Amino acid sequence: MYPTFNLSTSDHSNLSDADNLRLQELTHRSVKVSIIIALGVIITLGNIAVLMVITSSVAGWSRNSRYFLLSLTAADSAFGLLVMPLNLWVSLLKDYSEGPDAFCHVVAFCNATVYSTCMYTLATISLERYIAVFYPLQYSSLMTRKRTLLLICFAWCFPPFLLSPITFPDGIIEVHFSTASLVCNPSYSTNVAYTLSLTCLIFFPCSIVMTYANLRVWCAAKRQRLKLRKYGCALRSRHNVAARVLVPVMAAYYTCWTPCMAVMIYNAVSGSSVPEWVEFVVVWLPTSNGFLNCIFYFWINKNFRRKFHLILQRLALALCPKLANTFEWSITSSAQFVSGILDNSVHERSSSVSSTCTLLSMA
Repeated sequence: MYPTFNLSTSDHSNLSDADNLRLQELTHRSVKVSIIIALGVIITLGNIAVLMVITSSVAGWSRNSRYFLLSLTAADSAFGLLVMPLNLWVSLLKDYSEGPDAFCHVVAFCNATVYSTCMYTLATISLERYIAVFYPLQYSSLMTRKRTLLLICFAWCFPPFLLSPITFPDGIIEVHFSTASLVCNPSYSTNVAYTLSLTCLIFFPCSIVMTYANLRVWCAAKRQRLKLRKYGCALRSRHNVAARVLVPVMAAYYTCWTPCMAVMIYNAVSGSSVPEWVEFVVVWLPTSNGFLNCIFYFWINKNFRRKFHLILQRLALALCPKLANTFEWSITSSAQFVSGILDNSVHERSSSVSSTCTLLSMA
């Protein structure tokens, strides 16, 4: 009877270990789902606020600038409205194995397309900024409405074409549901050449364009600042406008996207996976760029904040006039709104360059 007692104790220990492991997995999954939902809500609300403002003209922003920024807002919104719901639906309602699954291929295609479109859109905004700053007199002829729309179409149409092989279950690359990151991910090691070609056609070109364009703009703004300081025209409070805008934009871009691309290349070349939480962070980190873009491209801009406040006041007047009267918004908001409309119409007619040109004038 003694050996029998030892055997049952061992079985009980193994069962306890399995239960603990299962409990740990459920706890990790709950935390991850909570983080994903919080990210989705923040990104969606931030971009809804942005859309409320830039659907109409904003002082200092040309029509082409608003087209590019609308495209960026749409790409960022797709993180919260498409990528996160799809992957949460897969992780919560379906029990995926390592085998191929047609729906998971579609979800992986949507994930990769949204990520790539966001990077291409950021690159086109940097290109538009570069042309506006260095070719202000030729801007109207270089950045026509047709060319602007073509660049936006390229940013949205080229990624689906490039990533279309992911949609086929028996295609050139396999797809699996990752319990670590809770997303449908391509198995990059199953086709190293295709994986490396994606990084060479998406991440590296976009990074080069953004780095070159923003670095040149920053250097031009720095030279202009030194000239203004030399002649005593620079205001102390405006010395670091270029650094305050461009440095955070590039820092956020590389912080959010580089780890994801590095792990992608590592998985493809080595065939090994990274630790669970490392994979989760690097896969979902790029989505946070969708919220950071709201801050760096929009909320830093004084004209954007003023227009947003006017819109909030108009909503308060329409929904709750008594509350608006309490804060004395009824008269001031109407006058400011009319003034804003007049200012915007003047800027819309006279401004042929991006609002980022203000970096040169330190305005």
